[in-house]
Amino acid sequence: MGVEQITAVAQDYLKVIWSATEWGGPPITTKDLALRFRTTQANVSETVKRLAGQRLVEHQPYKPVVLTSLGADLALAMVRRHRLVETFLVTTLGYGWDEVHDEAERLEHAVSDTMIDRIDRMLGHPVADPHGDPIPAADGTIERPGDTVPLAETGAGRVAVVRISDSDPACLDRLGVRGIRPGAIIVVAPDPGPPHDRRTIAPDGTALDRTDIDAIWVRPQR
Repeated sequence: MGVEQITAVAQDYLKVIWSATEWGGPPITTKDLALRFRTTQANVSETVKRLAGQRLVEHQPYKPVVLTSLGADLALAMVRRHRLVETFLVTTLGYGWDEVHDEAERLEHAVSDTMIDRIDRMLGHPVADPHGDPIPAADGTIERPGDTVPLAETGAGRVAVVRISDSDPACLDRLGVRGIRPGAIIVVAPDPGPPHDRRTIAPDGTALDRTDIDAIWVRPQR
């Protein structure tokens, strides 16, 4: 079974279920799925039952939804589509990195695997999208950057930005204006206040607020 053989709704669910745990988050529940898709838990439960009937997920009452091996393979195929489309829109069509997520959400259902493979070749087989999220290979393998931690959890020192969550376009816009993108170097300095507080300094010399800090993953520079 390929992604083109399941509905767009199933494609979305599998991608969201997989993505929930990619950067260390907990497995997603039906309640969380209802919030994510702005629908009722009853609707989510019906969809999850259909996915279970297709052997794409496993679910027990009051427990998170878990992908089967087949479900994970299809989820990765959708993640690959989404991130390659985002990369194509930014590098080739001139979209801003803060405006591609929703566009890619629409286009990922329409493109074929053949087109995705051709986009991949044209772009030179990129390993990450504009936000730093790794792009799965055609065989479904994916390699997350090593030594990567949330900026909020790192100690004082210089760190390299690896990934920025694309869930909030306004956050991406703020960070982009200040020169914070994957590859940028920022400084985490001890705050003169409480000993466990830290002050994060952007390339423009200003401090980041907590909302923006929570969107950033980094790799410490030794």
